[in-house]
Amino acid sequence: MASDHQVAKQPRTNARVYGAEMLGTGVLVFIGCGSVVSNSMSSGAAGLVGIALSFGLAVAMMIFAVGPISGAHINPAVTVALAVTGHFPPRQILPYIGAQATGAVLASLLHRLLFTAPVALKAAYGSTSPTIATGNAVGLEAVMTFILMYVIMAFATDSRAPGTMAAVAIGAVVVADIIIGGPATGASMNPARSFGPALLAGGAAMTNFWVYVVGPIVGAVLGALCYESFRERGLSPEIIEDKAVVEQQAPAGEPSVR
Repeated sequence: MASDHQVAKQPRTNARVYGAEMLGTGVLVFIGCGSVVSNSMSSGAAGLVGIALSFGLAVAMMIFAVGPISGAHINPAVTVALAVTGHFPPRQILPYIGAQATGAVLASLLHRLLFTAPVALKAAYGSTSPTIATGNAVGLEAVMTFILMYVIMAFATDSRAPGTMAAVAIGAVVVADIIIGGPATGASMNPARSFGPALLAGGAAMTNFWVYVVGPIVGAVLGALCYESFRERGLSPEIIEDKAVVEQQAPAGEPSVR
């Protein structure tokens, strides 16, 4: 997310903002799902780690590139979770999701145009379909998105977090989640990322699309609420520092202040 913690809360309500979200999501799908198509063309040369890095780097790049303009949600689940926790205006949810979905579809159309339809279709346009039971897939998507959203909340909504590290940290979570969950669900964590490829691939990808709506949105909302709960109830950095000093100064054999 953007280093400016106010961007997510007070977006510029004009076409530039929606255009930035469309571009950011489009680049994410073009690079990430494009790596899946390329991996299919090269008989698995990129591998799971290569695909994971493609998605993670795309996310990191777009946080730097469009974060100052739109907040770089590039994910409907993130948009919904920020709105639920009061960090994003509810009236902006539908325009943001519309822009994100449009960007994803345009990216998949570019895959069709540039790779050619047969090649892109062979890789199902990089779409996501679970290889495990549907309920398990929803749960896994929710857990992975929970982790992602928890990290996003730290950088997007908490002024104590080093904003310059947001892209690196969030991109790293995406890489780790894909390595863990890629073989089982595709590790989407993002309804828009799944929507664009599924729309063109059809079949199982479209049938299972709901998994990548329910799982990520539930996980993102829970992750955001969890961070809010910890932030409100946790100790401030000053109190933690004071406690550490007291504990260090407490004589041996005497209990420290708790």
